[in-house]
Amino acid sequence: MSSTITLLAVIIVGGVACTSADDSTHAAPLQVSTSSGILHGRTVGATRQFTGVRYAQAPTGDRRWAPPVPVSDPKADVDATGVAPQCPQAATPVPGKPPATQGEDCLYLNVTTPQRIPDGSSLPVMVWWHGGGYVSGSGSSYDAQRLADAGDVVVVTVNYRLGIFGYLGLPGLAGSGDFGFADQLQSLRWVHDNARAFGGDPGNVTVFGESAGGMSACAALTSPAAKGLISKAIIESGSCALDFPTGSLFPGVPQSRPYAPLEQSEATGVQVAASLGCAGADTVGCLRGLPVEKLLTQNETFSNGLAYGTALLPTSPATAVADGNTLRIPVITGGNVEENGAFTAGAVTADPHAYTAESYPADLRAAYGDRAQEVAARYPLSSFSSAPAALARVFTDSGWSCPTLRAAHDLSKHATTFTYEFADATGPNVSGGDNPAVPKAAFHADELPYLFGLNGTNLVPHPPQSTLSAAMIEYWTSFAHSGTPTAADQPQWPSVSGACGPVQSFAADGVHGVDFRAEHQCDFWDSVPIT
Repeated sequence: MSSTITLLAVIIVGGVACTSADDSTHAAPLQVSTSSGILHGRTVGATRQFTGVRYAQAPTGDRRWAPPVPVSDPKADVDATGVAPQCPQAATPVPGKPPATQGEDCLYLNVTTPQRIPDGSSLPVMVWWHGGGYVSGSGSSYDAQRLADAGDVVVVTVNYRLGIFGYLGLPGLAGSGDFGFADQLQSLRWVHDNARAFGGDPGNVTVFGESAGGMSACAALTSPAAKGLISKAIIESGSCALDFPTGSLFPGVPQSRPYAPLEQSEATGVQVAASLGCAGADTVGCLRGLPVEKLLTQNETFSNGLAYGTALLPTSPATAVADGNTLRIPVITGGNVEENGAFTAGAVTADPHAYTAESYPADLRAAYGDRAQEVAARYPLSSFSSAPAALARVFTDSGWSCPTLRAAHDLSKHATTFTYEFADATGPNVSGGDNPAVPKAAFHADELPYLFGLNGTNLVPHPPQSTLSAAMIEYWTSFAHSGTPTAADQPQWPSVSGACGPVQSFAADGVHGVDFRAEHQCDFWDSVPIT
């Protein structure tokens, strides 16, 4: 599994779209007063930015594995032009970039706004929760210039505790299993309290995220603590209903879902604590005394480990969505055509003997039990260039695409819901999954450069990618404004009206509807249990 996590850790783009000023706007101030202090920001291109802004006190010492503590220091004089440390995680070098600074004192966020703000009005706020399997990533890796400028929105990108620091569960530990999620909710409270300082509307906040960030955004729809903090949500490759079959994320990895019951989280925590030499009466105290480096040896144990059966998540988010126990707010939800391709390619790169034609029947049996032969008949090896390519599609359809469509249908019964599929196979392969056995397609995370600059680089500067990027940014930000995604000279995006969608496709040849249910064989997968 470690190579899979490393694969997705470098999912982190920048360009600037310029707008002309007119009489209805004013220059946005570079000094603002917030609960975190008097912030001094800077102009970057056509935007202004306030970076490295503390939104909660350092989660260190006795606050390691405790709910986040709000920061209140309004008189502090703060240079908000630097880069805050990433939360502790396995180091993932970025070519041409110096190593990122890490540290437990990492609960910071970054605010990007247009350089000019409309007079007499407040801008929508979009709060970004990054992906990385709950064990990697940072808010500062995402450059929001294009979103803020072209979309006239305030964009906030957030750090939250990761891995063992964010999702450790132990019996009797307050906040068990949900510390990273608690950080994310605290970032929303900070936005609610401080949005007006940046020209934003605290009553019009869209939370959006990808992968683990999308899973967290979906979980927020089911959390009582999120009520009143968000008015819309965009879930990218992070549906509450995702269900990864045995062997799909990496050979031999058991079936998993984005969330775990508290009992399982705590049992895992007890095992990890014992492996670190901290079994006994004061397990938490012992763990708090260990250095970051030692704790990081167990970090990846906590991927996809957000706990439910807690105060923040009383029930499984998947069950809550199916039962309609969610916030009644507009939602965009979707994913990519070949989500699992990145994982499958990464597995074959790590082990060339993984996922072979000879192992194909056994791989299907491990994932689907007695229905394996039916799956093989639906996805014969003769229809694919290789066994890994076949499994990439099987695992995508069963674990990602069809669960996402089912959950979208459930959400649409109670709130306006829009579904999408990102389908540009010719764009950047940011996920890192690269192996000839799995032909390049729209893999997991490959939509990110169309919304953000990643690590300071615009990866889609030329048509057709730049054209598609502009359309996606307009759809995403118009949704933040009004709850309805629209874009000039682009097709109307209909809301979900039944089990089939409709689904909007974003591809190199343009934006159009797609028969998603047939493309991913969802009628079949709705009847096949995953093991």
